Amino acid sequence: MPRIVSIGTANPHYTITKQESKEFSRRFFQPHFSDIERLLQVFESAEIENRSFSTPLEWFEKPHDWAEKNQLYVQQALELSVRAIEQCLERAGVTAEAIDHVIMVSSTGIATPSLDALLFNRLPFRSNLKRTPVWGLGCAGGAAGLARGFAFAKAHPSERVLVCCVELCGLTFVHGDRSKSNLIATSLFADGAAAVLLYGDKQAVSDHVPAILSTHSTIWRDTVDVMGWDVREEGLRVVFSKDIPTLIKDKMKPEMESFLKREGRDYCSVDRIIAHPGGSKILQAYEQALQVPSDRLRHAKEVLRDHGNMSSCTVLFVLERELREEHQPGEIGLLLALGPGFSCEQVLLEW
Repeated sequence: MPRIVSIGTANPHYTITKQESKEFSRRFFQPHFSDIERLLQVFESAEIENRSFSTPLEWFEKPHDWAEKNQLYVQQALELSVRAIEQCLERAGVTAEAIDHVIMVSSTGIATPSLDALLFNRLPFRSNLKRTPVWGLGCAGGAAGLARGFAFAKAHPSERVLVCCVELCGLTFVHGDRSKSNLIATSLFADGAAAVLLYGDKQAVSDHVPAILSTHSTIWRDTVDVMGWDVREEGLRVVFSKDIPTLIKDKMKPEMESFLKREGRDYCSVDRIIAHPGGSKILQAYEQALQVPSDRLRHAKEVLRDHGNMSSCTVLFVLERELREEHQPGEIGLLLALGPGFSCEQVLLEW
């Protein structure tokens, strides 16, 4: 089975603390909410201490149109992706020339030529590089990108597949949107990039890296309004439902059990859970739905605390921390993330 050889991550240089973002939101939203102090409690309940952005805090004080935001997106997404990929390749001890296929995942801006083509002109990839850009999967994109990478590496066992996820959620901030959803977004989202290198079966790897056994995708009907973007002249306005934790409690465990049963396993066989930390309430919903102790999601909580929700790449930050630990041969891990659609992506791992 294809194996995960290495992971690289990158964050932009402007770091904003919880208190700084809270004070910004107080100034920005206070004229529109009489109960602003009550609403600002979301910054405490979010359990996020620091987040990184591609622009300084002052940038958010003024309106910006879609063209300006997207130009920044292309520039900054490219820089972050290069950093994440270079770290990933260095950890694997290979160069860009060794890569056969790049899967490029993002949802927070657009580029044509796509970001993978721009990366080709920044890094010494071969001219016969295969490229697959993936757009619009939001927070599920990291798990979905890993799943698509698995499929390509399994079909082409001699190849090396690089999956790169990059999101600049900060650039989607809409200055004219004074809604509660936008206030919540100011407490939650951030920027980042992650790259994962997968080897097919015919490539030699060390024994301690995990193999991907199988993947599973789910999309539920009549849930397209749960999360996504509302495209405005100012850019991408965030849409997410307050019912997401309830949906997790109702739908997640049966879907997980169905996937594991298909693979001849049950929930008790899962040793590690690698979940996308969409927010503290999302993680609480996972704990309740899956009936797991809080410690089982400690890496997800740490990434949320240190970086916030970076959309698609966040679950790969969690996976990177998981790979730092020692594992016993045969340990099973389940990586999962939810996204627009409303959808779920699951990836089954074995060390």
